[in-house]
Amino acid sequence: MAGVYISYPFCAQKCTYCNFASGVFPAELEPRYLDSVRTELRNTEWQWTPETVYLGGGTPSLIDPEALSSLLGEIPGEWPESTMEAAPGGITPEKALAWRRAGINRVSLGVQSFNTRELARTGRKHTEEIVEREVAVLRAAGIGNFNIDLIAGLPGQTLESWNHSLDRVVSLNAPHVSVYMLEVDEDSRLGSEVMALGKRYGAPDIPADDLIADFYEIAVERLARAGIDRYEISNFARPGFESRHNLKYWRREPYLGFGADAHSFDGTWRWQNPESIEEYLRGSKPERTVADPTGEQFFLGLRLSKGIEGDWSAFRPAIERLIRDGLLESDETALRLTARGVLLSNEVFAEFV
Repeated sequence: MAGVYISYPFCAQKCTYCNFASGVFPAELEPRYLDSVRTELRNTEWQWTPETVYLGGGTPSLIDPEALSSLLGEIPGEWPESTMEAAPGGITPEKALAWRRAGINRVSLGVQSFNTRELARTGRKHTEEIVEREVAVLRAAGIGNFNIDLIAGLPGQTLESWNHSLDRVVSLNAPHVSVYMLEVDEDSRLGSEVMALGKRYGAPDIPADDLIADFYEIAVERLARAGIDRYEISNFARPGFESRHNLKYWRREPYLGFGADAHSFDGTWRWQNPESIEEYLRGSKPERTVADPTGEQFFLGLRLSKGIEGDWSAFRPAIERLIRDGLLESDETALRLTARGVLLSNEVFAEFV
């Protein structure tokens, strides 16, 4: 069964670390954008009933509840999993109940840290008290399935503050946690500042790579002790709470994307909508490319903790070398990343692209 992804690139503010195609746009663009996405959904010839729906961004929790209900009403069926990304600080009982009535049964919270100073330096405006209160609001509305995002490597982050964030995640009994190691690239303000050796956004205070790796490994260990096991490089869940939608990406299952910069895959072809809102609104058509099933099996499937099964002969020399280097391991049934291979996964994946 396939999934549906809806892109909502609008944000109240742009976080310093963010390298997504999202931002603060003129308010008058939003209703035009939602109308275009609604039209795109309405014009789709559904050859299957979606199993999952995912609203990402941007900050889709900013969508007016009535507009959200209208948007989701264009998607056929009742979905076992329907996720919306949300920024802490604006979740009210009324909103949460409206989300549930519209069909949302899972919320991904962009918490990133439970340390007020770390949050302030990135542009986030919530506190740990707000997160605790809003998790209770979600549960009261019948949305007990939620994810908490954390970022390892924020400016000024320490072992003490990182362990405090993990303490709070465990105390909230989160069913799902995502742990991302900070990406430094030119697509974010913080990344650009680091690359320019600048001092804005706390750039000089980003922890060393080795310390960020320590943060990640501490998270793996501590979350596992709490019953939240890693099932993908950046994703951890209690049994039965793995993200069904995101698993489609790593298993190469079909999904359709709607909105600016949204990606789609039908099992053979991949295509991507225009990245900019303006180009999307002009109706520019995406270009299709044929997927590489063999290479994708490796650089997507190896993200999963259980690894991949099947014929490895196409990449046997590279695999044997990576096994010798301690980055891959295999048994009678599966090939998977080692603990060291997880930390150097981009180097591993480059062998299969």
